[in-house]
Amino acid sequence: MAGALASSQQRVLATARPVGNTVGFSAGRGNVLAASTSDDSSSNTLDVDAVGKYALATGVEMTAFAALFKGLDLALASAHVDPSSVPFAAVGFLFYFFSLKSRVFNPLNNQRPDRSKAIEGEGSAGFQDRVMPSWTPPGFIFPIMWLLIIGPIRAYSSALVFSATGTFFCPAILSLMLHLTIGDVWNTVNNTEKRYGASVIGVLGVVASAVFAATNYFAVAPFAGKILGATCLWLVTASALIADTWRLNGKEPLYPVVGETKTEFAWFASE
Repeated sequence: MAGALASSQQRVLATARPVGNTVGFSAGRGNVLAASTSDDSSSNTLDVDAVGKYALATGVEMTAFAALFKGLDLALASAHVDPSSVPFAAVGFLFYFFSLKSRVFNPLNNQRPDRSKAIEGEGSAGFQDRVMPSWTPPGFIFPIMWLLIIGPIRAYSSALVFSATGTFFCPAILSLMLHLTIGDVWNTVNNTEKRYGASVIGVLGVVASAVFAATNYFAVAPFAGKILGATCLWLVTASALIADTWRLNGKEPLYPVVGETKTEFAWFASE
């Protein structure tokens, strides 16, 4: 009996054969039992379609901002309103709104983490929905930073620049809009699509564009540039958090990969 069993096992093992990245075992009538050793859907191929849509979304948002600010300048001119008479608080409020809601001009899905869930420490898109570093700040820190610190700094510094230039359509203000636009696209990559590798490179673009905007602000109004530059400290911390999150989640390629997800324009998505 033992000899017959051993002989049977040897026949099964002798018919084992590799099938792609799996090992199949053929016996009897040829039934294959596959034990997968890797994710066949994974790929290192650059997602050119996604990159193209990111670039297009950036162009759409920047064009919208440029048209809006040029339109505001023309409206003030046609109404014979001296820009210096525009209330400082009104200008600040406009830029505070865009600091938080710039994505209204972006055709991608730029959702942010759910604020109420973040405060409670619960998971939502972009926060606690993946393996995160042990040193991740508590969820309530993020709303405080964006609503009470980053947003007001952007608003106040932008109002200072407008007061100094007398125009909305100027290189300095547009450089801040570029920073917000890159941030919106990055939110799509990181929060919606969960491309952990590409989000590392993307967040570096967010930091670089913030430095660029602060430099332009400093050239127009030094104090505005200094306080806007202070926001880079938080962005650098966020970059370290994103890089560490990438490390903990498998170190996938640092670019959008085919098969991870499909980039779609939210404006045209069916309900």
